[in-house]
Amino acid sequence: MDILLSALSILATWQVLAALVIGSVGGVVIGAIPGVGPPVAIAILLPATFGFDPIVGLTALLGIYGSSMYGGAIPAILINTPGTPVNALTTYNGYPMTKNGEGVRALALAYAASFFAGIFSVVCLILLAPVLAKIAPMFGSREIFLAAVLGILLVVIAHRGQMLAAGALAFFGIFLSTVGLEAVRYTRRYTFDQAWLASGIDLIAVVLGLFAISQAFVLLIEPNHTPRAGKLGTGLFRAMGEIFRYKRVATVSAGTGVAMGILPGVGEFTAQFLAYTYAQKTSKAPEMFGKGSPEGLIASEASNNSVPAAAMVPLLALGIPGEELTAMMLSVFYVHNVVPGPGLFETRMDFVVALYIALGLLNVIVLAFLLAATRPIMKTIEVPTRFLGAAILVLSFVGAYSMRNSVADVGVAAAFGVFGFVLKRLDLPTVPLIMGMVLGFIMETRLRTAMMRVSSPLDFIDRPITMILAGLIAALVLMQVWSALKTLRRR
Repeated sequence: MDILLSALSILATWQVLAALVIGSVGGVVIGAIPGVGPPVAIAILLPATFGFDPIVGLTALLGIYGSSMYGGAIPAILINTPGTPVNALTTYNGYPMTKNGEGVRALALAYAASFFAGIFSVVCLILLAPVLAKIAPMFGSREIFLAAVLGILLVVIAHRGQMLAAGALAFFGIFLSTVGLEAVRYTRRYTFDQAWLASGIDLIAVVLGLFAISQAFVLLIEPNHTPRAGKLGTGLFRAMGEIFRYKRVATVSAGTGVAMGILPGVGEFTAQFLAYTYAQKTSKAPEMFGKGSPEGLIASEASNNSVPAAAMVPLLALGIPGEELTAMMLSVFYVHNVVPGPGLFETRMDFVVALYIALGLLNVIVLAFLLAATRPIMKTIEVPTRFLGAAILVLSFVGAYSMRNSVADVGVAAAFGVFGFVLKRLDLPTVPLIMGMVLGFIMETRLRTAMMRVSSPLDFIDRPITMILAGLIAALVLMQVWSALKTLRRR
């Protein structure tokens, strides 16, 4: 009870509440605009959050992260254009429902499924918090190093059909994390006598380039496009009650999102695939999937909206981000000398609970906002794409310069903007590069610390958790090798 009261006192300031409302409402609007998405918005806003208290900055970013998928469902359902990439599966059944004259019903089901999943995931994590508090101290340097290696491996495996490219980009990210002064002996690495490289390649500049500037280039180069949203009927609130007819699908999909969110490198897409497959196989009308199935719509929206809260678990408990958005949030912790990991659960449990409560509150704020403002939000869909591109480009360069008042950071952001644009054109993933940069730093520092107490290779895995993690890594590698050999034999 004392922890809960302390957590509520952390949240009960006007700055935190304002950040939560602005982030939640802003996330919905950003999610509803095709071509922007939460990675772009968070990348642009990151430099601004460094000047706030950590809880204020994180609350604003969590608001955007947790609410953008609500907004992304609106254009996915109404104009067959997902507002965020993870809303792509929503178009399969949402847009056919709109064409069948059930646009209001589709939006209501999407809102209800998202709200249910968001609250479900937060409740699960609050109940798990005491367990996490007991498990987290069992993770030392060796465990966190192996968990980071597992995270990198899962990120690569998650990109089926592109694993070679994903692996190369992940290792490139690890290489970038080694540039500059190393943390133990302060020797320069890969600086080539360039003073501006001594401080390393800034993660935020890379994030701005890969996500924001590259997307701005895409929007500016493509033909100008102004989507048009159709008319919206009435009865949105009443139609939300239909979710109770599909409570089994909603619960299983939300649970799948929680499970997949906790695993580093897995995230929304895997959760959606598993939940959608389950819903289709257990449905009484599987032939309706892809033609306007309410169950398919609920499965896609419930599974992706339960991931954000769950993705905070590896970040808070181990200091290991689950995907690119939590990797960006990690930089906010570091700037304020709040180190996520086992110590956070021991010393700042009230801070952790405050973040979970904020995730719950944002779902309430978003739902109330959507019920009142869906029609005005539909107007944001009609923003010209080239105007969006120009605005994102300007804001990105301003953000890159404002971090350290460095022209070099602007140059790095621009270079990675071009690189990110090339990756988009080649349909290659950008997430492995960011994860490589973040996890590469964690892996190096933890490995160096662990090696001071290790005298033989077996000493590295002489504890139960290290043995389990090492076994998982070995099993995943062997499974991928076996799969590759089977593919070669078929040829």
